[in-house]
Amino acid sequence: MKPLLRWLGWVALAMLALQLFFVARIAAMAVIDPQSTTFERSEAWRLFNEKNTLRWHQQWVAYPQLSNQLKRAVIASEDDGFSSHNGVDWDALKKAWQKNTKAEAKAARSQPVKRPYANVSAGSGSVTSSAASKARAAARAPKVIGGSTITQQLAKNLFLSGERTLLRKGQEFVLTMLLETFLSKQRILEIYLNSVEWGEGVFGAEAAAQRYFGKSAAQLSGYEAARLAVMLPRPKYFEQRPNSGYLAERAAVIANRLSSAELP
Repeated sequence: MKPLLRWLGWVALAMLALQLFFVARIAAMAVIDPQSTTFERSEAWRLFNEKNTLRWHQQWVAYPQLSNQLKRAVIASEDDGFSSHNGVDWDALKKAWQKNTKAEAKAARSQPVKRPYANVSAGSGSVTSSAASKARAAARAPKVIGGSTITQQLAKNLFLSGERTLLRKGQEFVLTMLLETFLSKQRILEIYLNSVEWGEGVFGAEAAAQRYFGKSAAQLSGYEAARLAVMLPRPKYFEQRPNSGYLAERAAVIANRLSSAELP
């Protein structure tokens, strides 16, 4: 029994030390710009392993030099309650959970029923019915809707891996509370806009503005800012599809909502 208690004690001590490390790192961010995030480093390592090249385009821009249009667009698209919530938007999480539950139930009902002799051989090939093809298409995994705030996304990008476990989610909530405690809303948004991914090897608003529009982040128009904001959930996807109809339509919607987005 004593070895078990000793082991549990060491685990608890290690967890406490880790949390104190996070406290120190986040408190320092009030005055020191983070040089990189866990997500950025993992992406750089992935690209190096897959393509034997190091792609990392990033340039820090202070909060006053970032376009207010971009700040408003990101808030309107990603987290419209950013300026008022305490780091977690419980209503958004509840709605996301309800939508995901319905999507999973719908996907389960659409699962094809396995039938013997579904494929009929004909000569050297086999014929698959169009009904089976439609069933397989319908059985694709449902789209997962998130409910994370900007602060939660920043907490994950700064310190955590991309795995989805209860332990990681719990740590994300702790980090979110620490960010909200030690940093102002403006500082949180500043770090987020300077470190978030906007394409393969493209991090931060300045690199994104130069990459997609050939101009500084301070010079972005409302529609340009809206396009960048809409890219955020799937930046690599939209980087390869600049003529996406959804991207254009959603950007127009966000551009019309800029005036109602509250800046911190």
